[in-house]
Amino acid sequence: MEVTRPMDIANIATPDFVEVDADKRLGKVRSIFERENSHGIIVTDDGEYAGVIGEKQLVRSRMEDDTKSSAVMKSAPKIDRHEDVREAARMLVEGDTRIAPVFEGEKLYGIVTGNDILEAVLENLDAISVEDILTEDVVTIGEKSHVGQAINRLRENGISRLPVTDDDGKLTGVLTTHDIIEFSVRNADRQGRGDRRGDIDRMLDLPVYDLMSSPVITATPGETVQEAVSRMFENDIEGLVVTPTDSDAEVLGVLTKTDVLRALTFTEEEQMDVQITNIGLLETLTRENVVESITQVVDKYQQMQVLHAHVRFHEHKEKLRGTPLIQCQVRLRTSHGQVAGSGEGYGAEHAFHVALDKLERNVLELKGVNADEKYQGQVMRKLGDL
Repeated sequence: MEVTRPMDIANIATPDFVEVDADKRLGKVRSIFERENSHGIIVTDDGEYAGVIGEKQLVRSRMEDDTKSSAVMKSAPKIDRHEDVREAARMLVEGDTRIAPVFEGEKLYGIVTGNDILEAVLENLDAISVEDILTEDVVTIGEKSHVGQAINRLRENGISRLPVTDDDGKLTGVLTTHDIIEFSVRNADRQGRGDRRGDIDRMLDLPVYDLMSSPVITATPGETVQEAVSRMFENDIEGLVVTPTDSDAEVLGVLTKTDVLRALTFTEEEQMDVQITNIGLLETLTRENVVESITQVVDKYQQMQVLHAHVRFHEHKEKLRGTPLIQCQVRLRTSHGQVAGSGEGYGAEHAFHVALDKLERNVLELKGVNADEKYQGQVMRKLGDL
């Protein structure tokens, strides 16, 4: 495939999509996900675009079938049909969504998904290796833990998959939001109509071992991202656990389609490339404040070059005098490797500064690590063709 420069999403977006009304009950929506094998659904209210529902929203909804779609949908960025593919990828990642509505002028044309974008740029991913963009700070769960604990861990960390380990810390399976939804739908079909509260409680008490997928489909650090993404498509999954070798049970990290979409947004600009997920939670902070604060930390360590910064905010239900508890994660990809810091606070500004303090402590630990310059060259040379 010959990639044009610049590449837009005009031929990537599709007018074929699943649409539900804002009043549609969640039980019906869950069945649509299972039947259509959908990664997201467009929600409309009186025929007008209102939002999207993804698998994450279904899991966070505590699975109450009578809930209206409008209660769990989230806003997703509206993307112009002729938007540049890099910008479309950035909008999906910053919006923390796998699907977004595509507009032609004022009219809803269709949707674009992360999968659509990755399929279109797949051959450009052969110069990047898995170790360049994998997520190292992995959240795992024990196979004897309950499914309810797994759901809480998924919610708290804003993630969609958990590598499952045995008592020795060895990888034995993986549990995803899709596994949980699939099990609940299958269980509902078997039980029929009626009150499912007891069924759900029983599911939450099941050991993770009963729902996890095994054996785990993995990737190795030295593989190309093209090979890894191709494996995701072949197996219809959203991510891979990264292990030292194909047969190894040690968890080195996780590579997801979101990680790959994020790599598409990296730039060669001298100014640090910063991406903020759930930017709507900032309130008193601005993007400029975030960039300046991270720059001040990094500038203390002159030999460290930051290639990309990702700041993620996640809102918890707990509040203090009306201000929500926020979790903030800051992850830097630098010439010295990956470094991250996370923290919680009431309001985004407090949470960000707690995370920044932790980040600075972790940056100190990276001093003396040999710089790895190949990352920037490979990514920019290949992805610069898009």
